[in-house]
This record gives sequence, structure tokens and C-alpha cells, in this order.
Amino acid sequence: MSQIDNLTPAPHGAGRHRLTRRAAVMALASGAGLAAAPGLVTHAVAQVQWPNQPIKFIVPFGAGGGGDLMARIAAEKISDKLGQRLFIENQPAAGGITAARSVLSAAADGNTLALFSNGTAISVGLFKQLPFDPVKQFRPVSTIAFFDFIFVTSAELPYKTLGDVLKAAKENPGKLNIGTIAIGSTQHLSAELFKAQANVDLRVVNFRTTPDLMLAAMRKDVDVIIDAYASLRANVEDGSLRALATSSATRTPWMPDLPTVQEAGVPNFDVRSWNAIYVRAETPQPIVDRLNAIMREVLADPDTKARILAVGAEARGGTPAETLQRLTDDITKWTAVIDKAGIEKR
Repeated sequence: MSQIDNLTPAPHGAGRHRLTRRAAVMALASGAGLAAAPGLVTHAVAQVQWPNQPIKFIVPFGAGGGGDLMARIAAEKISDKLGQRLFIENQPAAGGITAARSVLSAAADGNTLALFSNGTAISVGLFKQLPFDPVKQFRPVSTIAFFDFIFVTSAELPYKTLGDVLKAAKENPGKLNIGTIAIGSTQHLSAELFKAQANVDLRVVNFRTTPDLMLAAMRKDVDVIIDAYASLRANVEDGSLRALATSSATRTPWMPDLPTVQEAGVPNFDVRSWNAIYVRAETPQPIVDRLNAIMREVLADPDTKARILAVGAEARGGTPAETLQRLTDDITKWTAVIDKAGIEKR
């Protein structure tokens, strides 16, 4: 049974609205309907048995990466609570454009979810004209997790701390380099922000994939690299790579002995990545409220926290308002970094 078929008409009578199928569609799927007929919409939403079908969760990353793994952990737990399966559909593409379009082309009924990240915020400043508006066309539900990046070097190089790298860079301007993936990625912009805030002349070298980046570090083709802990963990643990610092303002729970970039002498440096669930802007409020409550319960669960911690992230839900604030703050932050670094807009 479809969501609209599950709506029951109101009885006929003086002063009563007759809820037609067409009115229900308009009420549930359009913001205009919400404003035009509040009494009708309230009745329509009250009759919705959500979820009444499996839910599609569109993830703008390839399978197996950190963002994908966190989404799958959350999806499994949310599925148990909702009694309906959330199934992941990976749609990796620059700027998350393909994934966003898929969600916008689906009904605003809570059955298609979007995974947003700080990469979404970056896309706003990276594209001349991003073909979707993450603030106006979507509404936030809750964050899923937060995670840091780590600065790493080859174990065969002499740098024991990030302070050693800063000292060498200042003594040899333009001679040291720092490796990241993909121009416009959070890692790449983190390197540009680090250069600016540390006031050092480092050459930023971009690689296509994390394996390419790690290989360059182990070959000592680059002095330092920046990437997610989950991606570098095996090489750090086997001793082939040496972790120097973490990117956030506080030490991470998965590597509590690893100093922060701020501790290394860059006072204002603070980079923390995140991901969150968003839905189309027209999605009824009761659906957003219920999904938010379930997500916050799931993300506070010790088992969920432990599983997400194992991939180098901190599970943490939030209110829709907090989630929106995170997005808008990062749009402002990363647009400024892009403009200052002179990165060509796409």
C-alpha cells in the first residue's frame, strides 16, 4: 500500500474538509500546501503510517570508505528501530550532485534520505553554480558522527612531531610538501588552511586516491600527508607511517596520546569533519521529528558508539537546528579558504 493510499478521507459534513487523493498529495509534497491548508495537512499527516516501505539512503561516497561505513552502521540501527529497512545506495560524484538530484527527484515523504557532510558545505564554495541548494532545498534531521584527520609521515623520515615539520618548513621555504587527495576535498582544504594559519611555505601535492597517497608517503615522495584515521590506521599500527598530530581542537578518543595541531604551535587550527542525514525541504515535520528522535537514541547507544569509534569517528546525534548550524558555519569557513587559496571554481 502506498503512502497516499494509506490516507483516509474525512467524513462529509458542514465545516469539514473532504480529503481527496489529490489534496493529500499536494499537502504532503508541497510547501505551498502546508501554508494554504493547515487544517487539511494536519489531518493528512496524522493519517500517514510512516514508514510503510523500505527507505532509500543516498550516500555520495563509494562503498567501503569511512563515510559509507558510518552510514551503514547508523542505517542498520535505525532500521531496527523503525521496523523498515534502510538500504544504502552509493552515488559518488563530484560535489555530491548526483546524490542530491536523486533525493530531490523523489517524493518528500521520508522514504528517501540524503547523507550530507562537510564535503557538501565545501561544494557551495567550490562550484560557480552548484545545481542544488543544500540549505533551501533540504532540511536537516540529525548529525551521525564527527571525525578528525591526522597528519602522518613516513617512519623513515626524521620528523618525530608536527613541530619538527614546521621548523623544517620555515628553515627551507618551498622545499617541503604535503600530500592530500583530490583538489577541493576536505583534506586538500585542510592543507591549505594549515599553510595559511601556520604561515609556512609548503607545496600541496594532490593524489587521486588514498592508496596513492599512502604509497607516496611510504616512498618518501611527500613529507607529510593528511587523511582520515580510518584510512591510515593499518599503516600507523604496523609502524610504516608515523602519526604526528590530529586536526581537531581536542585530542581524539581513538588516539588519545596524539597531540593536536594546536599543541604543535598553530593556535587557531581546527578541522573536524562530519556527516548527517537530510531530507527534502517539503518533508512533513512529524516525520522529521520521529526520525530525529530515533537517530539520537541510536547514536547514544553504547554498541553504536563503539562500532563507529572503531572506524575513527565519534557517534553524536543533534537537533535539526544544530545540524543546520554546522552546515552553514562550514559553508562560510570553507568558502573563505577556497577563495584565499585561489582554487579555481568548477
